[in-house]
Amino acid sequence: MEESSFFNRMLLNLRATCKYYTGYPKDLGPSRVIPFSSEREFMQLLHKGHPVVVAFTIKCNHTKHLDKVMEEAAAEFYPHVKFMRVECPKYPGFCITRQKKEYPFVEIFHSPEQAANQGKVVDPNITKYSVKVLPFNYDLSSYGFREFFKRYSIRSSDPE
Repeated sequence: MEESSFFNRMLLNLRATCKYYTGYPKDLGPSRVIPFSSEREFMQLLHKGHPVVVAFTIKCNHTKHLDKVMEEAAAEFYPHVKFMRVECPKYPGFCITRQKKEYPFVEIFHSPEQAANQGKVVDPNITKYSVKVLPFNYDLSSYGFREFFKRYSIRSSDPE
């Protein structure tokens, strides 16, 4: 009898301390994925200098998996990389400009720099920026994002 109670206490302790290994989902805290609300907000986020991972989505089974991956990656790479989700049926104008037909897809925007030649600008208060856009074609996981950032030398954490 004593052995089974010891065994039960050990299992209870293990379940209480090791949620990840006993099948419980990871506690990621509050969501770090930013919902898209306007192009202006998106541009303000870009101008802060952080890379922005944007998931262009519609309602489907693939999107459910992508949402989980985005939540996990956003928690891991916070605050150096921002993650944003665009629901394309709500914001068709922004999604159509990407000229993709398959949903969901992920693109990474980074390195906003002031454009070298401004050209003819009617209003001197308008500043043009050039942004690198890279299609994400790696494994959809935190590890895939990490490898992608490494390959393209995108700073995703504090320098060690």
